[in-house]
Amino acid sequence: MSTEAAIYKKQTAKSGFAKQVREYFWGVAFLVPAIVTFVLFLWTPIIKGIVYSFMEVDFVKGNRFIGLDNYRQIFASSLVGTAVLNTLLYMLMCVVIGYAIPSFVAIAISELRRFQGVMRLFVYLPNIVPAVVLYGMWQYIYDPLGPANQILSWFHAHPVMWLTDKSVAMLSIVLVETWQGFGATALIYLAGVVGIPKDLYEAAEIDGAGVYRRIRHITIPGIRHLYVLMLIMQIISTSQSFQTHYAMTGGGPNNTTLTYMYMLTNEAFVRFNFGGASAMGVLMFSVLTLLSVLVFIIQGRVKPS
Repeated sequence: MSTEAAIYKKQTAKSGFAKQVREYFWGVAFLVPAIVTFVLFLWTPIIKGIVYSFMEVDFVKGNRFIGLDNYRQIFASSLVGTAVLNTLLYMLMCVVIGYAIPSFVAIAISELRRFQGVMRLFVYLPNIVPAVVLYGMWQYIYDPLGPANQILSWFHAHPVMWLTDKSVAMLSIVLVETWQGFGATALIYLAGVVGIPKDLYEAAEIDGAGVYRRIRHITIPGIRHLYVLMLIMQIISTSQSFQTHYAMTGGGPNNTTLTYMYMLTNEAFVRFNFGGASAMGVLMFSVLTLLSVLVFIIQGRVKPS
């Protein structure tokens, strides 16, 4: 009797497994191309980068294993220290100057009774400007005879060399990045505001709450989880900044705007030090992985109201 029960149980398990295979086969089949693409174009370069970080890469003579020499050179380089400090300064300035602006814009748009659609489009416009046009426009604005210095002249202020003065070059780039990126972030905040139950606002209006009290006691608490998430995401994105620095200042003046990612790119494609660049990439990958883990931890602890 026990043998028959065991056989029956085994057959039932097989039929259940076959049923699950039939149910999930097409779903898995459709995922295969995405998984293959993900492995080939994301994880394969990551693994190769880790391997190359321990080698002297030479595509003519062949690669040579050198152990931790690339990492030793990174930690011994004073220029790497400069790039790291510049990157941290840039991240801090982006948070201080640009972090709060998108939420203010989103909250202001959400309080409009008319033309919300037009304002959303207007806010998002900087994100759709092509990069070539964007940097050309800001270089014209920052020109010694450009609009920025003309505005300063109205207040009898001296002209500022926005892109060649070490004291303001990084600030100039931060302003460009803030102007370009705040629109998309504002729409994310706006989506969070729209998700707040309307009943709360209606009840607040019945109780006589004004705009300031509605924003303070309903809107901001309702999107506080977004504030935490967007802070971490901004830190991650600004740590990888390269394009604007390359186009606007070329890392100058005197390496004032040289960021870690910009230096990594120079090591790889200007000096052809692929091993050193790979080691720098591995270090950045490790730090950003820790930040990503932090995102999940914070998301788990901070619950939307």
